[in-house]
Amino acid sequence: MKQPVEYQVEKVRLSRDLSRGAVRKLLTDHAEYGGWELTRLRRYRDGTREVWIRRKIIKVASTL
Repeated sequence: MKQPVEYQVEKVRLSRDLSRGAVRKLLTDHAEYGGWELTRLRRYRDGTREVWIRRKIIKVASTL
């Protein structure tokens, strides 16, 4: 029987002072080096951004 996939979720609040390019670079680095994927991005009227990222939790079965 296949186990359901579990994710580690992180919510990040980004300042409005960050440019679009800086946010893109930050998220790209998280994806490339940390295995994170973008789940949701919300931009508020004041310019701040709230980003939800997730990555799979890989469980290793014991061989003992």
